[in-house]
Order: sequence, then structure tokens, then C-alpha cells
Amino acid sequence: MAKSSAAPLRAAVIGLGVMGRHHTRVLNGLDGVEFQGVYDPAPTTPEVIEGKPVYRDLEQFLDMGVDYVVVAAPTVYHLELGRTLAERGIHALIEKPVASTTPEAIELRDLFAAKKLIGGVGHIERFNPALQGARQRIEDGLIGEIYQVATRRQGPFPGRIADVGVIKDLATHDIDLTAWVTQQHYVSVNARTAHRSGRPHEDMVVAVGTLSDGTITTHTVNWLTPYKERITIITGEKGALVADTLTADLTHFQNGVIENTWERVSSFRGVTEGDMTRFALARKEPLLAEHEAFRDSVLAGEPLGIVTLAEGTDVVMIAEKMALDGLDHKLT
Repeated sequence: MAKSSAAPLRAAVIGLGVMGRHHTRVLNGLDGVEFQGVYDPAPTTPEVIEGKPVYRDLEQFLDMGVDYVVVAAPTVYHLELGRTLAERGIHALIEKPVASTTPEAIELRDLFAAKKLIGGVGHIERFNPALQGARQRIEDGLIGEIYQVATRRQGPFPGRIADVGVIKDLATHDIDLTAWVTQQHYVSVNARTAHRSGRPHEDMVVAVGTLSDGTITTHTVNWLTPYKERITIITGEKGALVADTLTADLTHFQNGVIENTWERVSSFRGVTEGDMTRFALARKEPLLAEHEAFRDSVLAGEPLGIVTLAEGTDVVMIAEKMALDGLDHKLT
């Protein structure tokens, strides 16, 4: 059901960790929204955030009356919190991954659909200007048919993560953005994982996949690299796009049209080199863009550019397949 735009939407946040604090900051300045406060039962949280109260009791928090809630609690609590919100008729933007397991994600997806509520998933990379620009240029036909998408998402271990491995924390970004930017879905995926840091969850994965139009994908993801890298390379019949989501830069490498007559060089080249262009992009904060899309979806009563619970469920399913394939099967 669409919400009247006459009065501002009332929004709140569950969870005051790193992402929860970012959500409160953005909501507190979001046009058309009144930020109401936060629920977090941890005794170490402050009494007030962004000038609004921090509640320790969930029922008291919900009784203040809100139109939608951002769930930024640990993944293990997403299903329980999502059920509570849906039963109260409250729309929800749930941080990724949407749930700990595929059955839990399916339950949330179906529950919000049955209640006719807007449910979104916080796959923030979709809203990065570099990937938004890549998606538009692919739609415009700039690089023609997509042959391959290769992603690299590497860096040191983040202390905020305790309940999932690198696949559900980081590789889920690559699963979602790859399917979205190509407008295809995964038909197969295989992976290898490693446990190198002594924690119970995997901290390294290399995965390959095939998309519905035949595009192949590769994903290199880890928490073990001493520098941070967030690169997506999209190779097509007419050239390639390279998106760096750390700097929000998008670069186009065009296939060459000039004949190379230097035989010693040309004999080693497949596609010839063409012009390279780094695009000028409007750089809006991705989290702000994500919130604007969710706000507009609640107002319209239908998804408008958000990552839906159905899409978030597909990501969890693929991530679990990666983890399963990552088990070490000995050859005999």
C-alpha cells in the first residue's frame, strides 16, 4: 500500500554497530523522513544517538510508531526481527546477507510478500556510482555482449564480523552486483575456500560461475590481503569496463580499430588496444542513494530500484553453494 507523501515517513534503526551508526547518520538527514531512534540492548550503547533515544526494550521501541525500520543487527537475528516487524506491518530494509540460511531467507521473502510490505536488502554496492555508471553503459550497448565479469574484493580482516565467513560477508556483494549489472542470473557456481586465520568461518574464496546468457564469472575474495581492493572488470565484445568502488571510478577500455602492422607485437595480441576513457561521474554517497530508493519504494508501495528480498534470497542460495563447493573433496 502506498504511503501518503503529505507527512514524512517515520524511520528507525535496529542495531548500533558500525553500519547501524552509518544508517542513523543518513536517516537523520534524509529528506521526507523523520528519524525516530534506535533499538540496541547492548549495555555499552549510548543513551542518545543523533539526538534521538536508544531503546533497550524492543516492544517499547516499536510502540513509538514507525513506518519502516533498518535492521543492522547481526545476521543470526534477522529472521526473528523480520518476523516481528512483518507482524506489526512495518516495512524493513535488512542489511546483507538477508538471513543466515536459505530457508530463513525464503521465510522472510514470503512473509513480507504475504503482508504486502516493502522488504529490501542492504547490498550497498549496487548504489556505488561506478557500478551504476557501468550498468547504464552496458544497457546503452557500449561494450556489446558481455563475455566475462571478474571481481576482486580483498583486504584485512574487519573486526566487526563475527557470525559469518568471507563468503556471506563479502562475496555476497559480488554475487549481487554481477547478476544486477549484467541483468542475468547464475546457473552454476563452483568455488574453493580456505581457513588460514584460525577462525571458524572461511576467510578466503575463489569462485567461478556461469550466468544465464553464457557470461562467465570469477570472484576472488578474502580477509587476508594487507591492502584493500574492490575491483569489477566487465569484458564484452567491444571492450571492457573497470569499476573501482573504493574510489567510485569507472574506466572504459575500447577495442582498437587501428591495424597493428608491427608483427612481433601484433602476433601476441588478441583484441587490439583502443582508446581509454575515465568517465566523469556524479558521486553521491551509496548509502544515501540506497536510503532514497527505499524511502521512495515505501511511498510508492512497490520496489523502485531497491534490492528486493527475493534477490537477497537468491544471493544467499548462491553463497551457500559456494561454501559447499569449497569443501575439500579428495580425488581417488
